[in-house]
Amino acid sequence: QLDLLWTRKQNVMYNLFDWPTQKHSKLIILAIANTMDLPERIMMNRVASRLVCPSISFVVQDLGCSKTVQRRVALPPGAQGCLGLVCLLIRAQLFPQLFGDVLQVAALSGDARRCLDICRRATEICEFARQKRTPEIVRMAHVTEAIDEMFSSPYVNAIRNASLHEQIFLKAILAEFRRAGVEEATVQQIYHHHVALCRMEGLQSPTVSEMMAICSRLGACRLLLVEASNKYLHMRVRLNLGQDDVMYALREE
Repeated sequence: QLDLLWTRKQNVMYNLFDWPTQKHSKLIILAIANTMDLPERIMMNRVASRLVCPSISFVVQDLGCSKTVQRRVALPPGAQGCLGLVCLLIRAQLFPQLFGDVLQVAALSGDARRCLDICRRATEICEFARQKRTPEIVRMAHVTEAIDEMFSSPYVNAIRNASLHEQIFLKAILAEFRRAGVEEATVQQIYHHHVALCRMEGLQSPTVSEMMAICSRLGACRLLLVEASNKYLHMRVRLNLGQDDVMYALREE
């Protein structure tokens, strides 16, 4: 999973892809990414030069794929929910206007695993409902319930009800994490991104004292894990929830 190996200097990826090019090396590296342009988007030239083989893009399923899966996949008794999950994923690719919420969740983080998590939970909800009523397949109502269940946590609600500068502070944290490649930053590093975002939005930038107060409030809400020290601007900060959850909560309605 290349996006999990990414760091600012990209030494890990370079050493990994350079290993098979060494003399007498018996190692073959197969890398899988959820995006088609990952090498061009995040890799430095020296790392991309280690990719000796061209990329292989997997095309979108055609309209006959759903029927092919139903015809060829042999499932044991009681496993029809798994088939419903597979067909749900296929329909999500073929009819994005019906499954826009699921695909939007995956697009927020660039990770298709979120889409799979939602579909898996929707299948579990359908299986539980089938025990009480007549058997049925996974429907959009189950998907909607799974999305609401997954993203209706107190943390997400707290972010949506936060002040404007508190939300900008969280966006600044995501920007610094993306720049540095590590999920930890100092208040000073976040402050620079916060000021830049305020300029882009045409807002007045907060003072350093106001910034520290914003950080303290978010820490009191347990949205942030703040280092307990008197280092002031050099105090380290981490998110207390996943980055994709923060992006989902901050997305434009």
